[in-house]
Amino acid sequence: MSENYEESSASSSMIQGFDSRSSSSVKSYTRGGKFHESSEINHTEDQQVLVTEEEFPEVKVDFQETFLGHNSPISRCRFSASGSNIASSSIDGTVRIWTYDSSTASSRNATIYCGSEVSALSWECRSDRLLLIGTANGGIKAWNADAKRVVCDLSTSRNFPSILDLKCSPVEPVFVSAAASRRHGSTTFERTGFANLTVWHMKTWKPLTVLPLGEDPPAITSLCFNHNGKILAASATDGMIHMFDMSAGLQITGWPAHDSPVSSVLFGPAETSIFSLGSDGKILEWSLHNQGQILWSRDCSRFCNPESFKTRMHEIALDSNGKRLLVTSGLVRAPIYQVQGHESELRTLPHSSSITSVDWHPTLPMYITGSADHSVRVTSIL
Repeated sequence: MSENYEESSASSSMIQGFDSRSSSSVKSYTRGGKFHESSEINHTEDQQVLVTEEEFPEVKVDFQETFLGHNSPISRCRFSASGSNIASSSIDGTVRIWTYDSSTASSRNATIYCGSEVSALSWECRSDRLLLIGTANGGIKAWNADAKRVVCDLSTSRNFPSILDLKCSPVEPVFVSAAASRRHGSTTFERTGFANLTVWHMKTWKPLTVLPLGEDPPAITSLCFNHNGKILAASATDGMIHMFDMSAGLQITGWPAHDSPVSSVLFGPAETSIFSLGSDGKILEWSLHNQGQILWSRDCSRFCNPESFKTRMHEIALDSNGKRLLVTSGLVRAPIYQVQGHESELRTLPHSSSITSVDWHPTLPMYITGSADHSVRVTSIL
């Protein structure tokens, strides 16, 4: 597969800024200039009518910028370790590295063409130098943002040709890939088969070990390290959450978290809990001290409805204070749930299509949303 890239400048033609420091909110418009509002209502199993998304207060915005450098729906968007750079990918196999702040050097800005749909992005945790890119055809590329070149091009085995997630260790020079076999099916989860979890060394770019999952394990959809990289959490399509001791390379515990596939998993702020998002639209916070105990929960099925799970896996992101949980959405707005405190739930400003990827800045009250409308937005909130 040939590799191509080009430098890209954060020009005004690609980044459009909306500054609302003098007002409490920003109205977002599509490139055609039409305001898009949704009023979808879903029902729970007991037929109780849920409030519409319009009843969530709109988030109060400090500033917002929109990046229009992609030509197909966004698959992933991630802040770098410092938060200065952003990597975003689209389903046409394009990855773009860019900045949202004009005072930040744009020397790392680039475009990488991967040749197939990009399904995972993971920045090196200790610097903004390396970006890992996973593709739907089993490719893993390591992009050196300083040298502006692919420094390693790996492939998973033919038995596991789909990369579902990649995560770099926050401490050790290793990363873990979650790959899956393929099978026929009508939904994203039905098309994923058996799982493979491989630990790779980031100096030699060789596999170190394969984490044990048992015989014919269901696909692993999401990975998350704890702060020191000693524990890895993994969610699976059979509703399980698995926990691994990375030094021993063994699974230490696991529990059935949902009656449906789990699409995203995150450690809580104090690492005494785990958040999970199921394809039933339920978000659960699980105690790690009392296994099986649910500490907090929300039903976000009005945003992550079963229909939207047919085409993609939804994801969750926790802010740097561990207080706000942002969720992707089948609607044009995404919900922001208050995990701690008594503040009301919020909703983001609208894109013109569904929100496919989310991430929080590592230190600031700022998030990014990628959308099926081909745009990525950086939003700083008050």
